[in-house]
Amino acid sequence: MKLYETLAADIASQIAQGVIREGEKIPSVRQTSQHHNLSVSTVIRAFLLLESQGLIESRPQSGYFVRRKPAVQTAGAAGEPPAPAELARGATLDTSEFVLTTLRSINQGSVPLGSPYPDPAVFPWARLNQYANSLARRVGQMGMTADLPPGNPELIRQIARRHLENGLPVDASEIIVTTGATEALNLCLQAVAPPGSVIAVESPTYYALIQAIERMGMQVLEIATDPVEGIDLAALERAIVENGVAACMVMPNFQNPLGFQMSDERKRAMVALLARHDVPVIENDVYHELYYGDAHPTSLKNYDTQGLVLHCNSFSKTLSPANRIGWALPGRYRAQVEKLKFLNTLNTPALPQLAIAEYLQNDGYDYHLRKVRKAYAQQASIMASAVRRFFPAGTSVSTPAGGYVLWVNLPDSVRALELYARAQERGISVGAGNIFATGDAFQHCIRLNYSYPWTPEVEAAVRTLGLLAGELVGQPAGST
Repeated sequence: MKLYETLAADIASQIAQGVIREGEKIPSVRQTSQHHNLSVSTVIRAFLLLESQGLIESRPQSGYFVRRKPAVQTAGAAGEPPAPAELARGATLDTSEFVLTTLRSINQGSVPLGSPYPDPAVFPWARLNQYANSLARRVGQMGMTADLPPGNPELIRQIARRHLENGLPVDASEIIVTTGATEALNLCLQAVAPPGSVIAVESPTYYALIQAIERMGMQVLEIATDPVEGIDLAALERAIVENGVAACMVMPNFQNPLGFQMSDERKRAMVALLARHDVPVIENDVYHELYYGDAHPTSLKNYDTQGLVLHCNSFSKTLSPANRIGWALPGRYRAQVEKLKFLNTLNTPALPQLAIAEYLQNDGYDYHLRKVRKAYAQQASIMASAVRRFFPAGTSVSTPAGGYVLWVNLPDSVRALELYARAQERGISVGAGNIFATGDAFQHCIRLNYSYPWTPEVEAAVRTLGLLAGELVGQPAGST
């Protein structure tokens, strides 16, 4: 290629990647000449070539700008992510790509019924930002060394106090602050089992747990899970004996996607079962504070006397997902988890830790949580009623005891991925049941997020889903 053609190709590539956006001015001829060490005439020839290709346009006395043009959807074009509907109808399902593509569609305006995250409008952003800005002005460089493992001492103190208020006295020295619950779960998994180990999970379970296990070269073993009682303990014990299960990963409180809360008796029985076999359990308790009853639930950690429960939690579902602050209570595996934290990510940024610590100490966290719980409980009831009203006969829904997701069992003839694809084409996202297991056991199920306020737009989206499901089952939606 000639020099001007090479320059034109480089600029065209930057435009295609969005580095230089439509309507933005590109560097002048003189600047481009200086930056690329090219003659002015070479740059002018490159600009003329780009102009002839319709990529840029000249504006008198202003320079060259990236030309605006109508957006053209080119499904499957090289270098472009597949459209959600196209991805859902593909021959194979890549869960990571599927979830990422769904999140992109939500960012572009899809109704977020398929989002794994709560409505961001419920969080006290302004107050947290005030604390962060104030701290940034007064905390010197030396003070920021408090972000080293195990974490900021004041935040650790506040976390320990919060557990105590919720009926779980903990040793503050056991707490390790992490970058969200996801890191806590990954670190604990690394600490308890080597690659190749068998890890037992609930079925269905949150897809990120399956991904974490498989990414570390371990094997997922799914255990049947009741939508009310939780994991089948007899089946779990058989799996431990017959399959050599190295560890378990469970969500005993408001499990995602089923929403159940294990009873205290079953939690106690599960911890005792695992203790008999000396098998550790990683407890994902991120929804602990989002209960709908009169009292907070217990955790598996409440019944642990041998250090086998590795409790993981975060503020991302209740206070601030942007700050990405979580923690682990790793029991007898604390030393390994702290070392892995240091080796994997070195630290968790100090400023978000300090801002949350100040909020917990000075503001009405309980008042905030009461408002959120009340809203979620009301919206859960409304969403469940709407599904019963608009979806075809044979549809059933879970009864969440907390959290913000509803599990919907559709008639067996309805395929969730096809429903997902048709919904995406209408600007509606849902969580397809296929991603919550390794097989096809839940291909007729979907998960709906009800954390967002019930608006005419949300109601219309649920109604449309019901109509689409009715079309797929071959009967009118809402017939009962």
